[in-house]
Amino acid sequence: MAETAEERAKTLDERESVVIRFSGDSGDGMQLTGDQFTNAAAILGNDVSTFPDFPAEIRAPVGTVAGLSGFQVNFGASELYTAGDAPQVLVAMNPAALRANLNDLEPGGVIIVNVDTFTRNNLRKAGYEDNPLEDDTLQGYEIQQVPLTTLTRKALEDLDELSTQQKDLCKNAFALGLAFWMFDRPLDHTLRFYEKKFAKRPQVVEANTRVLKAGYHYGETAETFQRQMKVPRREMVEPGEYRRITGNEAVVLGMVTASTKAHKALFYGSYPITPATPILEGLAALKNFNVHTFQAEDEIAAMGSVIGAAFGGVLAATATSGPGIALKSEAMNLAVVLELPMVIVNVQRGGPSTGLPTKTEQADLLQVMYGRNGESPIPVLAAATAGDCFDMTVQAFRIAVRYMTPVILLTDGYIANSSEPWKIPDPDSIPPLVVEHRTDPEGYLPYMRDPETLARPWAIPGTPGLEHRIGGLSKKDGTGNVSYMPQDHEYIVKTRAMKVERIAEYIPLQEVSGPEQADLLVVGWGGTYGAIRAAVELAQRQGISVASTHIRYLNPFPRNLGEVLGRYKNILVPELNLGQLALLLQAHFPVRVQQLNKVQGQPFQIREVYNQIKEIAG
Repeated sequence: MAETAEERAKTLDERESVVIRFSGDSGDGMQLTGDQFTNAAAILGNDVSTFPDFPAEIRAPVGTVAGLSGFQVNFGASELYTAGDAPQVLVAMNPAALRANLNDLEPGGVIIVNVDTFTRNNLRKAGYEDNPLEDDTLQGYEIQQVPLTTLTRKALEDLDELSTQQKDLCKNAFALGLAFWMFDRPLDHTLRFYEKKFAKRPQVVEANTRVLKAGYHYGETAETFQRQMKVPRREMVEPGEYRRITGNEAVVLGMVTASTKAHKALFYGSYPITPATPILEGLAALKNFNVHTFQAEDEIAAMGSVIGAAFGGVLAATATSGPGIALKSEAMNLAVVLELPMVIVNVQRGGPSTGLPTKTEQADLLQVMYGRNGESPIPVLAAATAGDCFDMTVQAFRIAVRYMTPVILLTDGYIANSSEPWKIPDPDSIPPLVVEHRTDPEGYLPYMRDPETLARPWAIPGTPGLEHRIGGLSKKDGTGNVSYMPQDHEYIVKTRAMKVERIAEYIPLQEVSGPEQADLLVVGWGGTYGAIRAAVELAQRQGISVASTHIRYLNPFPRNLGEVLGRYKNILVPELNLGQLALLLQAHFPVRVQQLNKVQGQPFQIREVYNQIKEIAG
C-alpha cells in the first residue's frame, strides 16, 4: 500500500542546518560528489560553506588513511560562517574513511558505508584488526550498510562497452543519489552537469545518470532508511546575483577586475605549487581580458618575470605558498629597492619545508614580514573569507600602484579551497584604479617623491627624456645613482619604511563586532574569521561579555588598532601557528594577549574557540 502524505511527513527530520562529509580514496570522486551536492543545496536557497580536504601525497596506497580525499558541506537556513565542526552524516567509501573520520562525527550521527569494501585486506590497510561493522565500535550511531559497488554494477550490467573498472568509477554517483534522497534534493542540476561535462562520451553520461537515479531510488525503497532530513531555504538574503566561489577563484577575479579598472594589461608569472596553482589555471583561461600568464621554470624566474613586467608598465602579480616565498625572497627585496608595484599572493600551507602541502596553516606571517635581508618593509594584507579574497586582491593592487611598492596578500589553504555564496558586485560600483605614468621630462628624477605618499614616479621604459637605470645596489634618493655614502643609505632605507607606514592613513580603521568595551576581545586574521565569529556570537547569546575584531591589514596595522585593543580587559588571539600575530601585537602595543594555537593542518572548530572564550570568561 502506498505511503500517505501524513505518514511521509512523520519521517521528515527538519533541521536548521546539516553537515555532511564524503570521504574515500582519492580516485573515488569525493570532490566531484561534494561539489555537486553543494550546488544542489545552493540552488534550493540554502546557505553553504564547504571544506575540501585533499591527500598530502600525490598517490598514496589505495585503501589507506594517507590516501583519503574528503569533502565537507555545511548547508542551512541561516548564515553560515564555517563548514561546520562535526558532521551529522558521514559517507565512508571504505574502512580507512570510517577510521579517519569516526571521531569527528556527531554522537548519534548517520554513517553510510560501502559494505563491499570491508574486506579483510582493506580492513588491514586501514588499521583494523576486526570488522567495526560486526562489533560494538559503532555503537550509538545510525549505521547504513549499503553495497555501493554491487548496486552500481547491477545498474550498469547491460552496458557492455564499459569495463568493470569503469563501472566502479560511477559508485560515487550512487552515493550522491542516496544523499540527494536523504536531504530531499532534486537530481536535475547534476543530470545536466553530466550531460555537459561528458558530452563527448555519451556512455559515461548514461552510466552516471543511471547510477545517480539508482542511488536516489534505493533511498526511497530500502526499508533501512526510515527518515529524510529537510533543511529549509535561507530567508532574508540580500537581493542580487550570487555564485559559489572559492578563495583562489576570487583572487583570479580580483586580479582581472583590478587590471580592467586600471585599463592595463595583467601579467601573471608563477611556478605551480600547492595550493596556489588554481590561480594560474584560472587566469590562463581569461586571455580575452588582456591577461598574460607565464609558467616559469622555478620560483625565482617567476618573481623575476613579474619584476620585469612591472618595470614595463603593466599590472604584475604572482602567487605561491611558503616554500615559494622563501625562494622569491631575494627578488622580492629587489622589487623593494626598485620600488615597483606588484602583488604577491601567499596561499599558506603547513610547513616547514614540504610539510603538509594540501593542509592549511597561518605560519608565514613572520616570514613575509621579516624574511628578507636588510630593512625591507613590504605592506601585508590578509583576506578573511573566500569572497573577501576578491576585495583584498583589488585593494592590494590599489596600494601597490598608489605607493609604488610590492604588496603581499596572505590567504591560506582553507579559504583558498573552501567555497561560499558570493554576491557578484556591480562592476560600475567598483571605483577606477588610477594609474599615472610619468611622461613629462621636465625636472624628472627616477626617485623623486610624491609629498603625500612618498611614491616615486612610474616611468615606462622608452618614454622620451625619462631614461633611467635601476638596480639592487644602495642608491641616493632622488637621482637613484649608486651611492655607498652611509647617510644616503640610511636616508633611503628610512624613506622606504616611512612610505609603508603612511599606508595607515589610506586603509580603513579597525572595526569591532560586538560591544565597544567588554571583558574579552577575540582578535583574528586570515581564515580563522568564520570560527571566531560563530564562537563569539554563540558566547554573546549566552550573556558572555565578548567582542571580536578581524585584522585585514597586518603591515601597517590600522592606525586605531592600539586604541581598540586598549578598551578590553582581556585579548585572545586564535591562530593556526604558535603565536605570530600575538607576538607582533605585543611588540607594537602595550597589551598582553592570551593565545589559542593549533598546528594540525586543520582549521579551528567553532567549539575550540568557544571553549577558550568560556574559560577566560570564567
